[in-house]
Amino acid sequence: MASPQSRQQRGPHSGRSESGRATASRVVAGLLLAGALAYSTWPVEVFLPTGLSPRTAYVSELAAEDQPYGTFFRTVDLFAGLFVLAGAVWALLRRSPRGWWVTAGWAGLALFGAATAADSRLPLSCAATADPGCLARERAGGVPWTHSAHAVSSSLAVTGALVAMVLLTVAARRRTAPWPTLARTGPVLVLLELAATGWTLASVAAFEADRGTWGLGIGQRLQVLFIAVWLVVLAWSVAARASAEARRE
Repeated sequence: MASPQSRQQRGPHSGRSESGRATASRVVAGLLLAGALAYSTWPVEVFLPTGLSPRTAYVSELAAEDQPYGTFFRTVDLFAGLFVLAGAVWALLRRSPRGWWVTAGWAGLALFGAATAADSRLPLSCAATADPGCLARERAGGVPWTHSAHAVSSSLAVTGALVAMVLLTVAARRRTAPWPTLARTGPVLVLLELAATGWTLASVAAFEADRGTWGLGIGQRLQVLFIAVWLVVLAWSVAARASAEARRE
């Protein structure tokens, strides 16, 4: 806790300003954590009779319109996107810490949140990896337009997540942002995410070329998992910074 003399030197409004920043940081951290938890609900498929194989099916196929638990998975995806979007926008409005890396990173995270929310509103109509009829209709152009829109929103979500992971981790490493936990663990998570993304893209190409799935479901689930873990680390780092600011009051 700061001494009375140091408080006087900082001015009468300094304490209230730091308290406000700490509170705002806690709000951002809470929103990011809530988003990460909602984004991590797909493992409940292990306990549900979905009929889809975690080894071969897209995660988004759990939320397809013809799936028995589609409404549940679409709802949690919507909340995941909205929570992350709100946290990223709040951080951008606060503009603390400042810097190009930080601003662009939060913007990428906002894109991820918005695209994830849009993803939930543009569901697949059926699961092509498990339903040969669905696959045939998809290749013949006989599925709703939401299939193409879903592919676009999913690509935007992954792109936004990668931009955020790379730039905010770089900001932490360069000490532009005071997040030592993210500085330590972020690079490993970024590398794992890039590897999982490469695996997913290769698997998608193999599936579309009728060469099997190459563990498509596993690769994509790892991709989603590493994003969620990174969000938790970011939330922890922002919250730790808020606690440090509060202790200086």
